[in-house]
Amino acid sequence: MILLSFDIEEFDMPFEYGKDISFNDQLAISTTGTLHILQILKSAGVKATFYCTANYAMHRPEIIKQIINEGHELASHGYYHTDFKPEHLLQSRLKLEEIAGVPVKGYRMARMMPVDEREIEKAGYIYNSSINPTWLPGRYNNFSKPRTWFYNSNVLQLPSSVSPLIRFPLFWLSFHNLPMGLLKWLCAATYRKDGYINLYFHPWEFTDLNQPERFGFPGYVVRNSGDAFIKRLTGFITWAKSKNYQFATTGSFVNKVQAKH
Repeated sequence: MILLSFDIEEFDMPFEYGKDISFNDQLAISTTGTLHILQILKSAGVKATFYCTANYAMHRPEIIKQIINEGHELASHGYYHTDFKPEHLLQSRLKLEEIAGVPVKGYRMARMMPVDEREIEKAGYIYNSSINPTWLPGRYNNFSKPRTWFYNSNVLQLPSSVSPLIRFPLFWLSFHNLPMGLLKWLCAATYRKDGYINLYFHPWEFTDLNQPERFGFPGYVVRNSGDAFIKRLTGFITWAKSKNYQFATTGSFVNKVQAKH
């Protein structure tokens, strides 16, 4: 099955490129993108998982309720996107559950950074999807980590999908920069090998990011953003359904893995 996931956060990425952006703008951009995503998923009849920061959820509880009401899964993306303390693991889960009224079973660390699995377990999470098992210059080198799901400290680890052999990452940047024909070929090869694909995106990708004075992003980030990305994701879902690939929330996939093991 295909596991689509979206990291909903206060849109702080411009700070990494020396740009200022108000908190209201951060929330507005993430909210607009999330509404685009929800419409795409509704039109396709597909369910997905939304990893959300507690900070965003507290300021936009109506969006969280819409995610739940439309049948999607809510998971934690930490308390804040730019600040992390071990106690945020439990605090974010409890705050999200308070707002959404549903259990929160999954976690993803901001920017796929390392996190202590023992702390994840202590905070009550069932699964963690914070590993990109590839090499990304200046960010991480995870070639030593398994490509597919595994257990660590009683928590099911679900790495982001990479292709077999060369471990080419099938993450959000690949969807912006690769020809879609090549990307579909890589996804099909990974699906055949692993039986599933774990993909992640962000709501702000559905905004036109080609605004140098406002965001300062390089070309590989802004390429095919906004309306072009809506078309890309919609087209990918249509292609996957034509191949009879099944879509599911991450939580439901984890439940099936646990039932078998």
